[in-house]
Amino acid sequence: MVVGNWQYEAVSIGFPGPVLRNHPVAEPRNLGGGWVGFNFRSAFGCPVKVVNDAAMQALGSYRKGKMLFLGLGTGLGSALVVDGIVEPMELGHLPYKKGTYESYVGNNALLKQGKKKWRRHVADVVARLTAALEPDEVVLGGGNVKELKELPPKCRAGDNLNAFLGGFRLWEEVNESRSMAPTAASLTSNTPKSGKKSKYRSSSRSKNWARTVGKPARGRGGSPGDR
Repeated sequence: MVVGNWQYEAVSIGFPGPVLRNHPVAEPRNLGGGWVGFNFRSAFGCPVKVVNDAAMQALGSYRKGKMLFLGLGTGLGSALVVDGIVEPMELGHLPYKKGTYESYVGNNALLKQGKKKWRRHVADVVARLTAALEPDEVVLGGGNVKELKELPPKCRAGDNLNAFLGGFRLWEEVNESRSMAPTAASLTSNTPKSGKKSKYRSSSRSKNWARTVGKPARGRGGSPGDR
């Protein structure tokens, strides 16, 4: 087991697919099977929170207001964060042209179309989703964000490492509203060990409320949220 000698009191897992009430509801398209019905708490021997991987990275990238997260990776991950509450979304599977958004801006599209055409599709998809959802800002994350020559309007680049901060934020206790920029310092200052309270939580759809369970001092993040 990878975490054989690690010491931890809670585990956060970013799962590349839909999650309901802390459990994956479908096997991932790009990973092996066995996720649905698996008892994570029993396997790790501690409290576990499972959320959509894009939602975890979105939570770690969040600063304030209404933020749309789009993960440019194997597919197209998506999540919306409003006043600290994250809502996982499956926008990548919505119809677009002769396929879906994901089939035009996912990694296969980048390899088949080339960077120039792929970048045009990314710009168009971001513009359409921004117009529909009206976020204050858009965070473009995932491993392929580095392939963009320039960012679309109202966008900033995310980082897969923000998924680890999102994993910590899942365990923070809900408190009054506040803003936070996900800096390197906050990776340690905002862990449950610090005792600080936060507004961050996930929506009722995934039932992963950000309240402290057993006051975990050391959490372990899961997937970096790159589909």
